[in-house]
Amino acid sequence: MSEELREVGARLRAQRNARGWTLDELASRANMSASTLSRLEAGKRQASLELLIPLTRQLGIRVDDLLPAEQSDPRIRRPVVRRGGHVMVPLTAEHAPIHTYKITYPVLTSPPVQKTHDGYEWLFVLSGRLRLHLGDSEFTLKRGEAAEFDTRTPHAMWALGGRSAEVLSIFNDSGERIHTRTNE
Repeated sequence: MSEELREVGARLRAQRNARGWTLDELASRANMSASTLSRLEAGKRQASLELLIPLTRQLGIRVDDLLPAEQSDPRIRRPVVRRGGHVMVPLTAEHAPIHTYKITYPVLTSPPVQKTHDGYEWLFVLSGRLRLHLGDSEFTLKRGEAAEFDTRTPHAMWALGGRSAEVLSIFNDSGERIHTRTNE
């Protein structure tokens, strides 16, 4: 019996236990013997649709819910975004609920214009020094320092000290769109 089929029994037991049902209760509801259900859960009986369908109907789940998820390639393979001297390396999948980038900020001769957009941002300086112009205040962040702010506050960031600054930046969908898909 394959490892995937053995996992079906463990997942079936977990679903039953999550509902607080005994072997006898679920077996009775699915019109099968408790010993058949016990052997199925223990991986000692091969799972068949004939056995699984009545069980999944009683549990309110799909047969697919008992199968292990297909393992996909966990590596992030998205293109680097280069814009306005910034280099943005995506560190999360495109459809992730939050977006993480390693952003390299260039040294500028004059501060960029402050922008606002919906969202919230958290950042961590990996190397260099970063100047954060936030509303009417300015802050210099050095390696190892972090900041978080509401992006509806006017803000701008750039590197200080003659070399670029590398920053780990996390934001929601709105922030990701502004940073990577619109003109600066």
